[in-house]
Amino acid sequence: MVYHIPALLTESIDGLNIKPDGIYVDVTFGGGGHSMEILKRLTTGRLIAFDQDDDAKLNVPDDKRILFLDQNFRFLKNNLLFNNISSVDGLIADLGVSFHQFDEAERGFTFRQDAPLDMRMNKNGKVTAAILLNTSDEESLADIFYNYGEFTNSRRIAREIVAARETKPFKSVNDIIQAIGKLAPFRQEHKFYARIFQSLRIAVNHEIDYLQEMLEQSLTMLNTGGRLVVITYHSLEDRLVKNFMRSGNFAGEEKKDFYGNVETPFRMITKKGITPGEDEISSNNRSRSARLRIAEKI
Repeated sequence: MVYHIPALLTESIDGLNIKPDGIYVDVTFGGGGHSMEILKRLTTGRLIAFDQDDDAKLNVPDDKRILFLDQNFRFLKNNLLFNNISSVDGLIADLGVSFHQFDEAERGFTFRQDAPLDMRMNKNGKVTAAILLNTSDEESLADIFYNYGEFTNSRRIAREIVAARETKPFKSVNDIIQAIGKLAPFRQEHKFYARIFQSLRIAVNHEIDYLQEMLEQSLTMLNTGGRLVVITYHSLEDRLVKNFMRSGNFAGEEKKDFYGNVETPFRMITKKGITPGEDEISSNNRSRSARLRIAEKI
């Protein structure tokens, strides 16, 4: 089984503008695709790789230039400082779920196979999707589906879930499909369930909060001229990354100096996000929603 095929591989690694003796960070190691390409371009440089999924450890190469840390990337700064790294020349983040996580049915990341409602990126995490569905109040569930799935009928979805769990608790993928299946638009069922599962996955793993923490820390740790390279897969992530790169904050609010010049910590390398071409999509359909953004610290 292929662990993962990285999206926009050449474009993202080129975007790091790698110096052979530089220090780089891959905060989403996964199958190691991006990391391996970085190592090919290093001589005396170093690569620090993060991944909280235990399965990712099996993909770490025997190479003295790489330091693998089984940590969530929200702990980026502390882990780098602990390892005597005060600054880095580039950082890459591929925010997609790996093929391995999608294809292992027991992880519960996809609605296409019945399995326990887990969805934890870190298997040691305490809260699964099932626990979230069974214990969250109606308002909290509505907020999850509205904020992370952009559902306009989020309150109706939450109401159906709360009603269903009074009969039996949620345990498997089929349980949630049975509970809210009647709300899925005709011929758009797959898109509906994809957004439902995206919402739950983001909530279970605190993906938006942790992404913001990591991005703020990356700004602190990057050297002047260092590159920030991020691949997103849905509009919520992409909006945060775009705003942060353009303005240094997540609201996208431009700050100006006394003379009216816009103050920003980055120079945008990609004016618009880079998306996969037809050839890449045909060979790796899961890359179709990927969007790459690159910025350089000023």
